[in-house]
Amino acid sequence: MKLADLDILITAPPPPGWGGRYWIFVKLTTACGITGWGEVYAAAVGPEAMQAVIRDVFERHMAGENPENIELMFRRTYSSGFTQRPDPTVMGAFSGLEIACWDILGKARERPVWALLGGRMNDRLRAYTYLYPGPNDPLPDFWVDQNAAARAAEARVAQGFTAVKFDPAGPYTVRGGHQPALSDIERSVAFCAAIRDAVGDRADLLFGTHGQFSTGGAIRMAKALEPYQPLWFEEPVPPDNVGAMARVAAATSIPVAAGERLTTKAEFAPVLRNGAASILQPATGRVGGLWEAKKISAMAEVYNAQVAPHLYAGPVEWAANVHLATTLPNLLMVETIETGGPFHRALIGDTISFDAGYLIPPEAPGLGIDVDEALARAHPWNGTGLHLEMQEAPCSYTEENHFAGGAPPPVPEE
Repeated sequence: MKLADLDILITAPPPPGWGGRYWIFVKLTTACGITGWGEVYAAAVGPEAMQAVIRDVFERHMAGENPENIELMFRRTYSSGFTQRPDPTVMGAFSGLEIACWDILGKARERPVWALLGGRMNDRLRAYTYLYPGPNDPLPDFWVDQNAAARAAEARVAQGFTAVKFDPAGPYTVRGGHQPALSDIERSVAFCAAIRDAVGDRADLLFGTHGQFSTGGAIRMAKALEPYQPLWFEEPVPPDNVGAMARVAAATSIPVAAGERLTTKAEFAPVLRNGAASILQPATGRVGGLWEAKKISAMAEVYNAQVAPHLYAGPVEWAANVHLATTLPNLLMVETIETGGPFHRALIGDTISFDAGYLIPPEAPGLGIDVDEALARAHPWNGTGLHLEMQEAPCSYTEENHFAGGAPPPVPEE
């Protein structure tokens, strides 16, 4: 087998648009006609520029190569331009292409990808979802309403979820870590109290933040939340400051989770070595692909750390996460978007099984998904924003911080 052709699709999910403003899918085809799908979760540059990066990585390091040679292609890409250091854009491009290689290999051998990555360790994968607003929840009020969050949590627990994530802690900005406003701390406590009261011990609380706090600010927030026993405090300080994150982890009983913005084992190793996080959240479409994510998960075993693959993207990365999770002895849980999200499911032919809060490993060859290419092409991205963006305005200490995280803006009325 030889890798021959590359196609790239930029797909914009229709409203409500959970999963980001657009998704970057790659389709590889071998000279013998086997196709594989991957997804790139890296968007520090716009879609046009990102397509150029993806094509350059493929043509420079992968075209004409046997898709079995994952390690060789990774080392070529990681070392490109005399670097041999993590680059989120280049490694994000490689990640999507690498996932597509595994899809090809599984199809060629008529085996699911998980069987090629060490085999089935887990028959059922515990799933969690972010708390998204329902059709009757007004925006942006939902994001600061603890009672609405509690109702959403009850609904998800009724679907079988045993963990829910929420992010009421105020803005994440281009300015780096800040001290939380007292109102943001109070709101965060109110969210934890209301959700805990609604779900009792039937579900874990996953407190989501995105690197927005200073070290002291994160510790203040953690101390306020400890009575409600969240299962994790996600990325409390900027992800490039491992020492600060380790100080937060040492100061709280809440486990720290991190990793969605990190790429390759080179960035995850110091997190483990310094005790900065005990729950790792690699995104397979950014971290270097499935093989690199498997290596990172193995490193985590040595440090008694668990893995919870991250998802705020489309369904191809979701499928890759499911295959990775199936193989891991130190799996904690897998992120989903609701029970999959109607557009996610439509794009892959509803091929990922969700059963009462758990995902079931697929048995079909490759990633086990049936990509609806026509549907993906029918929803092109025509906007100017990036997949996700931070706000420029600083945290307010006088007005309430209304911040919807990764939520897309409301669709304007016609």
